[in-house]
Amino acid sequence: MKLKQLSIFIENRSGRLAEIAKLLYEQNINIRALSLADTADFGILRLIVNDIAKAHDILKEANFTVNETEVLAVEVPDKPGGLNGILGILSEENINLEYMYAFVEKSFDKAILVLRFENIEKAIEALKKHDINILSGEQVYNL
Repeated sequence: MKLKQLSIFIENRSGRLAEIAKLLYEQNINIRALSLADTADFGILRLIVNDIAKAHDILKEANFTVNETEVLAVEVPDKPGGLNGILGILSEENINLEYMYAFVEKSFDKAILVLRFENIEKAIEALKKHDINILSGEQVYNL
């Protein structure tokens, strides 16, 4: 149920994001989802890719600071209220959500939320209790 996400710390300057995209492209690594947050000096690029180990090694070899973190990917209806339903469950269960980002499946009727929790095991238990579909790493990596 948990999947691996890469967090890459990059300088906030022209071309750094393009370097990462090129490195992954050259090794035939497909980006499934991404999020980029920045400050004046640096950014944190979060990636879900189809080959996490290979991407991690390639980026490390290129002198990027890379960390792997565990996240969950949950399926929600791609309609008004989909996000509200998940956030309501987390609030009701008193589960702290650190950050999230989303993407839409190819079928266009579901959205996938990538969620990072303070306590991932508690989050899994709560989401299962409410019949939320938690996708496996393989399901997300192969979308």
